Amino acid sequence: MITASRLAQTKEYYFSRKLREVRQRIADGRPVINLGIGSPDLPPAPEVTAALQDALAHPKAHQYQSYQGIPELREAIAGFYKAHYKAALNAETEVLPLMGSKEGIMHISMAFLNPGDEVLIPNPGYPTYAAVARLVEADIRTYDLSAEQNWLPDLNALAQTDLSKVKIMWVNYPHMPTGATATKDFFVELIAFAKAHQILIVNDNPYSFILNDTPVSLLEVPGAKEVVLELNSLSKTFNMAGWRVGMLCGNAEFIQAVLKVKSNMDSGMFYGLQRGAIAALGMDKTWFEQLNGTYARRREWAWKIANALGGDFSDSQQGLFVWVKLPAGTSAEAVADRLLDEVDLFITPGTVFGTAGEGYIRISLCVSLTDLEAAHRRIIEKNIQL
Repeated sequence: MITASRLAQTKEYYFSRKLREVRQRIADGRPVINLGIGSPDLPPAPEVTAALQDALAHPKAHQYQSYQGIPELREAIAGFYKAHYKAALNAETEVLPLMGSKEGIMHISMAFLNPGDEVLIPNPGYPTYAAVARLVEADIRTYDLSAEQNWLPDLNALAQTDLSKVKIMWVNYPHMPTGATATKDFFVELIAFAKAHQILIVNDNPYSFILNDTPVSLLEVPGAKEVVLELNSLSKTFNMAGWRVGMLCGNAEFIQAVLKVKSNMDSGMFYGLQRGAIAALGMDKTWFEQLNGTYARRREWAWKIANALGGDFSDSQQGLFVWVKLPAGTSAEAVADRLLDEVDLFITPGTVFGTAGEGYIRISLCVSLTDLEAAHRRIIEKNIQL
C-alpha cells in the first residue's frame, strides 16, 4: 500500500522520535533528566479536578457533546479574555473551544488554505506550523527572527516582497522558543500590515501568563477581529496539558469556517473536561502568583546550567523555557547529543525550531528543582566544556 504523497515531506515529530530514545535509555538503566519537553509537571488546582469529578454524576456527562462546547465554557472563555486581556468577545459566535490548541492549527489550515497558497511561518518557531502547512499542500515562506530584532519580524522588509499568495501568517508571542515578547505598538503595526495585504494573522498565545505579570492578547488591538484569530490553551497556564483543552477566538465568520472543519473531525469535548476548564478559567491571581513563583525559582537554576555551559541568555524571557545562545561556532545538535551521551541530560537543540535556531539550545522549566540542581551538578562534575 502506497501512502499519500503529502507524507513525503512530513517527518515524524522530533520529540516523538527523541523521547522514544530517551525512554529506551531509561529502560536500560540510564538516569536521564529530561530538560527538553514543555509539559508541566505540576498538578492543576484542586478546584479543577474536583469540578471534573463532580461532573461525572451529571445525567448527560457521558453523551456526545456540542461541537462548540457547552455555553458555560464559551462564556467562561469570554469572561477570561475580558478579565485578563481586556478583550471583548461574543461567547456565542467568537469563541470555539478546542481539544488542545494544536488541533486548531490543523483546523485553521484546512479551513483557509488551498494547495499552492502561501503561509508565513516564523524561523525559529513551533515546528507544527510548517508540518501542517505541508500536510495541506500549502507553500511555506519562512520569515527569519533574530536577537538583534528582539525576535520580531521585520514587517517593512516583508512588505517589500510579493505577498499576493500569502493567506496566513503565524505569530506566537510570548514567543516559543525564544521567550521574546511583543509590545502593543508592534501588534498595532502587525494589524495594519495584515489589512494592507489581506492576510489572516493567527496568534498562538499559550504562554502569556508564564513568568509574566502583564498578559497581552492580539485581540486587544482595535480592529484586530477583522484579520485575526487567536489560539490559546489551558495546558501551560493551568497545568492541564494532558487534558487537551484549548480555544480559538476572533472573527465570527472565521470561527464558523473553522467549525465546518472541526465538526467533521470530532464529536465534542467530554463534559467533565469542560467543567474542569470552567473552574480553571475562574482562578484568581493567587494561582498565577504561586505558579510563577515556582517557575522563577526553577529559572534561576536553568540560568546556572546555561552559565555552566558557557552560554548566553536574556533574563527577560517569558514562558516555560530558557533560550540559550551557545559559544560561537558550536553546533546545537552536537551539544544536545553530547549532553545526552556524557551526562544523561536531554536538552532541545535550537535547530528543531528552524535554521535560525542553530547555535542555540532550549532548557525546559517543567522539571523539579531537584532535577535542575542535579543537571547543573553533572555538568560541573564532568567539566563539560563547549
